[in-house]
Amino acid sequence: MDQITVRAPATVSNVVCGFDCLGFALTDPYDLITLRKSTRHGVTVLHLDNFGLPTDPTKNVAGVALQAFLDRTGPDHGFEIEITKHIKPGSGIGSSAASAAGAVVGANIMFGEPFSKTELAELAMAGEMLASGSRHADNLAPCIYGGFVLVRSSDPLDIVELTFPSLFATIIHPQIEIKTSQARALLPSHVPLSDAVRNWSNLGAFVAGLASGDHALLGRSMVDTIIEPVRSSLIPRCDEVKAAGLAAGALGGGISGSGPSMFMLSSSRQIADTVASAIGNVYSGTELDFNIYVSEISSEGVRLV
Repeated sequence: MDQITVRAPATVSNVVCGFDCLGFALTDPYDLITLRKSTRHGVTVLHLDNFGLPTDPTKNVAGVALQAFLDRTGPDHGFEIEITKHIKPGSGIGSSAASAAGAVVGANIMFGEPFSKTELAELAMAGEMLASGSRHADNLAPCIYGGFVLVRSSDPLDIVELTFPSLFATIIHPQIEIKTSQARALLPSHVPLSDAVRNWSNLGAFVAGLASGDHALLGRSMVDTIIEPVRSSLIPRCDEVKAAGLAAGALGGGISGSGPSMFMLSSSRQIADTVASAIGNVYSGTELDFNIYVSEISSEGVRLV
């Protein structure tokens, strides 16, 4: 193949109780990434959007991830990568992960798929390191694998695909930007043992709830006493959005990634649509612009268009 286009989905990470280890893939929004073989060695980056992202491949997450791929394969050609982003940078729904994952998965297909999904996530982590200063895979893994995933370890990378029932996510994205590095700077350096135990218990219960399809258990498990209490201060009316979603019938929810997007999980599309209306009302009386997405949890990660 001399050219390929892939679709890289947005993702929700942390999922309240699974900081840096739990995530799931959405059907919408998504980025479109086209890769072309080039006689020029290295990586050339083009952006077909208005987000002002760098085209210097050493400063672009897709460029850095793709260069990591090239360093492993050593081809006699380079790549031109053309990115059309629909996942706004700084939105908290895996914008940088979609760029990095889409780049390496697309290149892998063009090369006859020499690398496993875990190896691709490892390569794409070079892009996440550039974006946030941390090699984390809780957005990358669901973007590549699809569905719900648990990152058991980042070094060495160990990704567990989770069984899950039919679920729908309602995402609200207030139009402010929170950089992952900014949100990470707020994290506490010490955590009380009682809070840590509570989060571990909730994460285990959440995974059990996914496997059994126990909606009530999923709802009870989406509680975090460590990360969200400090990060919620960055997001206007965060607690009001969550309360409105729960009142409208959502199972639970919270901050998506580092924010500012927030998510609510529901057992049906009908409830998810009702939740969308309820949480939209929280911002509709303010001057803050926002986008809302309603999406089924996607079993597919990056795929060919």
